[in-house]
Amino acid sequence: MSDTTALTPAAPSAETPATTPRPITLALLALGGQGGGVLADWIVDLATDNGYFVQSTSVPGVAQRTGATVYYLELFPEAAAPESREPVLAMMPVPGNVDVVIASELMEGGRAVLRGLVSPARTLLITSTHRVYAVSEKAAMGNGLGNADKIIEAAAKKARQLVAFDMEAATDRSGSVISSVMFGALAGSGALPFPREAFEHAIRKAGVAVASNLKGFAAGFTEAQTACVPQPATPDETPAQPSSAAGRRLYDRVMAELPAPARYFAVEGVRKLMDYQDAAYADLYLDRLKAVAALDSAEQDWALTRETARGLALWMAYEDTIRVADLKTRDSRFARVRQEVKAAADQIIDVTEFMHPRLVEVCETLPAAWGRRILNSPSLVNWLEPYFRAGRHVTTSRTGWFVMLWLLGRLRRFRRATLRYELEQGRITAWLDLIATHAPRDPALALEIARCQRLVKGYSDTHERGLRNFGLVLGVLDRLAGHADAAGIVARLREAALADEDGRALADALATLEQAGALAA
Repeated sequence: MSDTTALTPAAPSAETPATTPRPITLALLALGGQGGGVLADWIVDLATDNGYFVQSTSVPGVAQRTGATVYYLELFPEAAAPESREPVLAMMPVPGNVDVVIASELMEGGRAVLRGLVSPARTLLITSTHRVYAVSEKAAMGNGLGNADKIIEAAAKKARQLVAFDMEAATDRSGSVISSVMFGALAGSGALPFPREAFEHAIRKAGVAVASNLKGFAAGFTEAQTACVPQPATPDETPAQPSSAAGRRLYDRVMAELPAPARYFAVEGVRKLMDYQDAAYADLYLDRLKAVAALDSAEQDWALTRETARGLALWMAYEDTIRVADLKTRDSRFARVRQEVKAAADQIIDVTEFMHPRLVEVCETLPAAWGRRILNSPSLVNWLEPYFRAGRHVTTSRTGWFVMLWLLGRLRRFRRATLRYELEQGRITAWLDLIATHAPRDPALALEIARCQRLVKGYSDTHERGLRNFGLVLGVLDRLAGHADAAGIVARLREAALADEDGRALADALATLEQAGALAA
């Protein structure tokens, strides 16, 4: 439960007179656009209206999600100032000397811990448990997401008291903004020596969106009084039930033809591929997966089938221009955008996308013979490429661009005739052939080959880098013939390929193997 006791002055020391309490120190960490400045202003008004001196400063982050703004405040009671003199208050937080840290997002709470702003002897940490992913997390070749469970575990150990709950969900439920939820959480924690009415008065005094801000405040107040350290979620691996006749037929195939440990991924794969293409494409997926299952066994806990089920579905649902256009013109996407910006039902919004299709992506959307002809002609490439060098801002909420992208998305029925389909199916078949070749004599190596699909993902340059690394990693298989630790080598090379996007870690790993004589000439 959250602590409901207000902060009290520190015990006097030999150097500090007993009559002089220490200030209350607060650090607020908010992302761009989350109203951190408004929250700081509310606290300033709250403190000054209740007889406190206040010092407030802020240090902005780089831009939006690449860096949070840190707001630092010190509060000192006017009545405790010797001879009514104003105290000298600090402008920046000092590690180990912060009473309250409020973070609007879980990773920012973790960064506060790493910076030393959170101490077990002193600090109340109030943090949201939701995530807003950083650019580095999204751009990572592998799974670059920070481990939320570890952050919460570390925060619970490092803080005197932890109040953690999903502030974004509370914001959505209340129809407010996250800054008001944070303000309510601060009030509900009891960290400041002011009654709830004083906090609400600060919101009313500001005079901006008072009704909705009070709703958000109430939601944060309630959550802070009941918030406990959240427990890690247990993933639900119950297969989703189909709703169509084709879906039920495919579901029955999964249940009849595949081992139980692989069924969850297989059902999700079928669902994804029916949405991506059609039922016949999902049948092809199950045909391929059934062939892999025939090479697997219960002794291996069906790990090869399970891993292939996941990777094969992702690869077969590769991102092409048709898929991108389809997703950007779906009703569900516009509804999600309206919800995220909290647009009223009668409010008109514009959705502007940045799109940068290269010539190669355009050619791969053409019939295979046409696309190959253009890409194999240097003169045609030199003539056409300048038209595709610059990106375009496309307003998909306007009729012209929406219709153009909608029509491109409808080309899904012709996808099997495109150059990209031909290329990707050839790559998938070659990957499955490698698995089939090695599974009978080295199941561990076959499993690592299946896991290498993680390298192939994304769109445009990201996809090219992934394919390049995929080829380099699996290109060593012929040179590992008979090696006792072939599976371990492939696993290490794959992790090196996922370590950075420019391939330096993979190049270093390959060079190390060459020097050690692990790769045959």
